[in-house]
Amino acid sequence: MRAVAEQTVRVRLASPLDAPHRALIAELDEYLSSLYPPEDNFGLPAEALLATNIRFLVVEREGEAVGCGAVVLNPDYAEVKRMYVRPGHRGKRLAERLLEALAEQAREAGCRQLMLEAGPAQPEALRLYARCGFALRGPFGDYLDIPNSIFMEKVL
Repeated sequence: MRAVAEQTVRVRLASPLDAPHRALIAELDEYLSSLYPPEDNFGLPAEALLATNIRFLVVEREGEAVGCGAVVLNPDYAEVKRMYVRPGHRGKRLAERLLEALAEQAREAGCRQLMLEAGPAQPEALRLYARCGFALRGPFGDYLDIPNSIFMEKVL
């Protein structure tokens, strides 16, 4: 009987402009566009993810980028953005690892709260966030209280 080798998973800082990472962002945009009208999509374009107060991370499995996420570091809190794991790689705790790495980036920057905006058409994502310690809250930052937005936070 042959032992199955554990697959190598790595979460790391990366450039959102690299082709495989742009592809992840494009997949996320396509998915969100299928769920919500344009005015309810608040994703940042790849170029905006280069800002000095943003950390963009990818999760790799066997060297292939299969997910991404970013954290926007604000003076009072950090915000999770662009969170995505390809459907074929879900259920393997990759999103949890990515969220923890984003939280660590926020902690290192001195942030004590991690916040996010998601939508009601993403029940799997909402369950993930709740499982990872996020709780419901009201709007924050420049967000308006609209039906297609659900706001969550986690104390770091």
